[in-house]
Amino acid sequence: MPGSFVFFILVIANFLVSYKGFKDHFFFDRFKFEVEKVTVYKDYKRLLTAGFLHVSWMHLIFNMLTLFFFYGPVQGGLGTLPFLVIYFSSLVGGNLLSLMVYRKQGDYSSVGASGAINGVMFAAIALMPGMRIFGFIPGWVFGLLYVGVAIYGIRSRRDNIGHEAHLGGALIGMMVALLMYPQAFTDNWFTILVITVPTLIFIYIIITRPHVLLVDNVFFKTHTDHYSIDHRYNEEKSLQQKEIDRILDKISSRGMGSLTRKERQMLQEYSKKTR
Repeated sequence: MPGSFVFFILVIANFLVSYKGFKDHFFFDRFKFEVEKVTVYKDYKRLLTAGFLHVSWMHLIFNMLTLFFFYGPVQGGLGTLPFLVIYFSSLVGGNLLSLMVYRKQGDYSSVGASGAINGVMFAAIALMPGMRIFGFIPGWVFGLLYVGVAIYGIRSRRDNIGHEAHLGGALIGMMVALLMYPQAFTDNWFTILVITVPTLIFIYIIITRPHVLLVDNVFFKTHTDHYSIDHRYNEEKSLQQKEIDRILDKISSRGMGSLTRKERQMLQEYSKKTR
């Protein structure tokens, strides 16, 4: 079936890209989501490519298993193309919310398909009024609890989980599913409102009063790097130029054959940026 084929292609892509990232730190850094790389260097592809990278086998396998449980209802109910639209819209939307929340923290980074997968999950909840998660939790209860945990996670910053991408992806997935199948709102309006209203209120607070959320608490201290993104950019550019000058001096005195693999990669990347 086309739907199964698309599912396996997504899983294979996630495994191949993640495995490459496990083995090649340079590759991982080049494609992960990082605020500074998007806002300063305009490397927008990271909003998408980060969704195919994972930090560990456990992270990867858990995400793929979750996708396995929820892709069926969405793909079966809407079709293969709508499923893909929901998946990738949720992936990019989740990272955009992360970008919004951490826009002043240039070194914030994240990877994983969780935003996309949560979008598929919440699309399934919106489309199926009687859906029960894990066989016994009503969809609206699970959705409300999930939103609550995500909001607490963003506010407390007690862990390293990308709750913003999860929450943003979940909301985008639900909204896109409803645009494709508006009848679902009539059939499942209570669940949709219970999940959507607190999420929208919270996102409004993020946009207008982010200081209310990013505060110290008894569990975790907020980011301690006081550099602005501009400051970090200028400092990084200066350090990079010094390193390039050192490599060029090495070439001048010892020749290209004296360069290490890392030095060759740095020189190649620098050459691409200056073209």
